[in-house]
Amino acid sequence: MSTEIRANTALPARREQITLHTADGLGLIGELSVPENATPRATLVCLHPLPTHGGMMDSHIYRKAAFRLPALADLAVLRFNTRGTVSEAGRSEGSFDGGNSERYDVAAALEYAEFHDLPNVWLLGWSFGTDLTLVHGLDPLVQGAILISPPLRWSSEDDLRSWGESGKPVHALVPEFDDYLRPEEARRRFAAIPQAQVTGFPDTKHLWVGKAESALDAIVGVVAPEVGTPLPRTWDGPSETRQVTIVEQ
Repeated sequence: MSTEIRANTALPARREQITLHTADGLGLIGELSVPENATPRATLVCLHPLPTHGGMMDSHIYRKAAFRLPALADLAVLRFNTRGTVSEAGRSEGSFDGGNSERYDVAAALEYAEFHDLPNVWLLGWSFGTDLTLVHGLDPLVQGAILISPPLRWSSEDDLRSWGESGKPVHALVPEFDDYLRPEEARRRFAAIPQAQVTGFPDTKHLWVGKAESALDAIVGVVAPEVGTPLPRTWDGPSETRQVTIVEQ
């Protein structure tokens, strides 16, 4: 019998708690989820929203990506807490540095992906994580970037031009009612990246409450278009329900 895929439904995957080690000596809490019986088509390295406003590796789109995409799309999902960030999995060492020292966190995640031969690596940033992507994520390993609710708060024009010059694909998923940057303005701002594709999402706000499925469909459509979307909303095999505790920072 088919089971409806709900917010806390975890589909089969091989999941491993990991520690990322930064060049400045910190250990960061993380998790790698990979397909149970297949080679990943691609890898999502997830950079979460602002930790001072509740962002963490368990932010709902990333949690659902880790719960679903290894099974539904054969994707590997690497998510972690940046320095000083806490979730149910634990607190990463260090303290929040406004996106500056977090450059080492991004580098540590990419080094982990490279060392473990994770294929076709994409950076998936959300809000604060989009600025980390644009400022610190232009690495030879990275195939491209997906930016969820990009505020462009401290990404400079030089950062955008560098991505433009790289030729790497950049996909911005912009809510119609975003608190910081809405689709029309986003298209103007991202003009500095000629290859950037800006997609507006109707009736959606910055946090994508109730809209995670749309985000996951768009992500898979970018990194693994051969899978086909929309993704299934039901599952015929084994699954489990996981209750996630939201931990105060």
